[in-house]
Amino acid sequence: MHRLALLSFLSISCSFPCIAAAPARLSPEAINSAELSSPRAETNRAVIAKAEILLDRRRFSPGEIDGSDGENFRHALAAFQSTEELQPTGKLDQSTWAQLQKGDSEKVIVEYTINEKDLRGPFVRKIPRKMEQQAELDALNYTSPLELLAERFHMSQALLKALNPGKSFDEADTVISVANVGGTGTAERSERAAKVEVDKQSHDVRALAQDGKLLAFYPASVGSEEKPAPSGTLKVAKVAKDPTYTYNPKYHFKGVHAKTKFTIKPGPNNPVGVVWIALTGEGYGIHGTPDPDKVGKAASHGCIRLTNWDAIDLSSKVERGTPVTFLDQ
Repeated sequence: MHRLALLSFLSISCSFPCIAAAPARLSPEAINSAELSSPRAETNRAVIAKAEILLDRRRFSPGEIDGSDGENFRHALAAFQSTEELQPTGKLDQSTWAQLQKGDSEKVIVEYTINEKDLRGPFVRKIPRKMEQQAELDALNYTSPLELLAERFHMSQALLKALNPGKSFDEADTVISVANVGGTGTAERSERAAKVEVDKQSHDVRALAQDGKLLAFYPASVGSEEKPAPSGTLKVAKVAKDPTYTYNPKYHFKGVHAKTKFTIKPGPNNPVGVVWIALTGEGYGIHGTPDPDKVGKAASHGCIRLTNWDAIDLSSKVERGTPVTFLDQ
């Protein structure tokens, strides 16, 4: 379906009330066995969580998997529906539910045993809010094993804790329940994109094959009033893993008072996360973030911000010269 039609359906779907969350406690068993009983059934958090994981496995990222019927989930679902030639409403119905599960019999929640490497760190006790103070740290590492594990399995920390009540994330050999984000679609993870589209209106990024096939869909924060995202087509200049971040005072970011440049060391809590995909426009890039829960919900400093895991995925699909087109409407 044409992109404008997709946006139209999204606008319509977002005018409906959000699906209410069920009060029952989430459990691995509830999510694995979740079913959509009828097209008009009230969809509970277990069904949403299962759908999020199924979408993630097919490279339609809902952002942070949290069991919530939020905007990122609805946009990913609409993109999936459009690809499957279903009406892209962003609402979970029986046809969409069947297509999500088609050819995918793996459990969506599996067990993982915490090991010594997970606990080795080093961890940072606290990440300062001010960028000038972040520049004083030797590295912008994770603050805890919980944060590390939640990001590894594309989950919110709240959902990870909810699925593992009473369990410690600081002890080796602890068996925990996590989202199984492997599965269907993994073969496409390394497929190169012929081009990338950044939709400034719907706040998403799409990796496309030469024939226009959608390889991956990611929610994104795109630009800000301080530094709006560009228009037109730029190109990938380079891909940097574990990048440093250099603040340029000419951008005058809100809350940053430094008059000279300063550099923040690498790490997953670095302002640009674990990957920087530099673009040919001065200072612009696609990158990760230390705040996956804010992707798609808050502005970026002029760049395109993805979750760290989505930024890693996209970086495997692009190379120097890959065109990146910014869509204004």
